[in-house]
Amino acid sequence: MEKLFMKGNEAIAEAAVRAGCRFFAGYPITPQNEIPEYMSKRLPQVGGVFVQGESEVASVNMVFGAAYTGTRAMTSSSGPGLSLKSEGLSSLAGSELSAVVVNIMRGGPGVGSIQAAQMDYLQATKASGHGGFRMLVYAPATVQEAVDFTYKAFDKAMEYQAPVLISADGCIGSMMEQVTLPPMKDVEKEDLKFFATKFLNPKRKVITSMLPVEAEQEMYNKKMEKMYQKWEEEEYLSEEYMLDDAEYVIAAYGTSARIAKSAIKMLREKGVKVGLVRPITLYPFPYVSLRKLDEKKVKKVLCLEMSIPAQLVEDLKIGLEGRIPIHCYGRSAGMIFTTEEVVEEVEKMVKE
Repeated sequence: MEKLFMKGNEAIAEAAVRAGCRFFAGYPITPQNEIPEYMSKRLPQVGGVFVQGESEVASVNMVFGAAYTGTRAMTSSSGPGLSLKSEGLSSLAGSELSAVVVNIMRGGPGVGSIQAAQMDYLQATKASGHGGFRMLVYAPATVQEAVDFTYKAFDKAMEYQAPVLISADGCIGSMMEQVTLPPMKDVEKEDLKFFATKFLNPKRKVITSMLPVEAEQEMYNKKMEKMYQKWEEEEYLSEEYMLDDAEYVIAAYGTSARIAKSAIKMLREKGVKVGLVRPITLYPFPYVSLRKLDEKKVKKVLCLEMSIPAQLVEDLKIGLEGRIPIHCYGRSAGMIFTTEEVVEEVEKMVKE
């Protein structure tokens, strides 16, 4: 496998190409601009198609069209750009079409700030668009994870015939790290009988999310419910770090989890027993990691995220079921907490 020193956004784009992505449509918005820039050069080299749409709405609908044909397709955006794509995401889900969507998170709400943040947690996990659909949501904490989960996302999208979301904060998209790139995937022989048009499928097939007959719509909703239940049983991922003897636990994802690990090492040197629960899939959320925490041993959980107000806390409340008190600490609008700030916040919890 090839090792390179790459920026996060460019590594995501290269991983997509190696996963078989052959169509990309997007629109510029900071801090994800390196993804479409990279794709504009890379896709033609492998026989793929790059389109800069006239808007986010146009771009997601182009991806919808490509997905109709069974092509592995992708779009990327940030914050308000993803909001504009929400109708298209719902249409992809409603039509049972596969696509990969990347959100490099920035500050908000509204136009917000262009700096790194984690302000789109609730959008990713609770309300990506109308109609109650869900997406598998991966939250990488390193550039290598951004590569690995992007590569995996295309297979999961095809497996479940559903859009999959990579939700990375702007730090992950902008930082440079050494990565091991996966091999180029041969997707030419994929079974594409499901799709509307493809040379392997001589019969035309109509794919639609419009089901005007009530019974048909309800049947579809029940089918999706069953799939989401399967995700919640089989697809969740988490990291549990130094929890064996922990009296205090930090819950964090993405860049926040990286900072938390450094803080935990400093706190451990001071004799404070701290551990980390890191959700890797934001949906399905790894509630099992929280339910394993012993309330007789763990005194408090710190919800740590680059968001004000806290958003991750909503899933912590569900997972902890009121057994352990939760304390929240966050920064936003590109203001990233330091390791020392996190250490200080945990020390405050210890004294309370």
